[in-house]
Amino acid sequence: MVEYVQINGAKLAYVISSTDASKPLFITLHGGRGFGSHESDYIAYSPLANKYRILSFDYRGHGSSSSTKPYTFHQLVEDIEGMRQHFTGNIDEFVLCGGSFGGYLAQQYAITYPHHISHLILRGTAPSHHHEGEAIKVLEKRLHKAPSLSVNQLKNKIFGRFESDEEFRLVMHAAAPLYSETFDADAALSNTLRTMYFAESHNDLYSEREKYFDYRADLKHIVARTLIIVGDQDWICPPKQSEIIASHIPGSRLEIFRGANHSVHHEKNEEVIRLIQDWVEE
Repeated sequence: MVEYVQINGAKLAYVISSTDASKPLFITLHGGRGFGSHESDYIAYSPLANKYRILSFDYRGHGSSSSTKPYTFHQLVEDIEGMRQHFTGNIDEFVLCGGSFGGYLAQQYAITYPHHISHLILRGTAPSHHHEGEAIKVLEKRLHKAPSLSVNQLKNKIFGRFESDEEFRLVMHAAAPLYSETFDADAALSNTLRTMYFAESHNDLYSEREKYFDYRADLKHIVARTLIIVGDQDWICPPKQSEIIASHIPGSRLEIFRGANHSVHHEKNEEVIRLIQDWVEE
């Protein structure tokens, strides 16, 4: 059941698997600047609920949360910290799991608050904005999979600015076949119709001040045990990006899943869950 909490002046929508405070907190951070929400990650990681309190929430300006500005990386990271304080009673040591855009935020949080995390999980993400150039090259090779999408739309819309929520919806639906190796057109249409698209928050998070993030020089300051997961077919955050992250975070572990794309946590769900369970116990 979706609940709401006031964090830093915003009303954030969330779901949590348990109120049992004896279970460690496991916060998931969704992908999708301007269109992501908590549902997908909560479904993917809920098999871990026997051991953890799985907490998934919508960022401000996303999903069912309030449209409370500002929409910046810094503010979203401070909202993550606010959620941690609210749900742990200010106890440190929780698990942070971020994918795609949520992985960018997870890296920034782990750099800003290195001693608040016991374990960091990064799924299909990148350490800098340079992944965009690589994604454009991948798209040029895979345009046959998404004939309604163009390189121009990726460069100037998805990685740029949308004129309206409806344009945002149409372009992302055109891109949908690229995200999974097991594409289901009927499921994609249902998902597109159900998803809430917010051009304003997307555009703010791709503004000149936000777009050019680069964590590479600071990743060495992350002290949490770190697991990096990526599909070998990930088109928008290709495996090379995860390899760069792994090379910069001391003691991190990288796992590349064959035959999986950006949605590796769904496409290879049982394997990903088993990996996380085994890795935490090491």
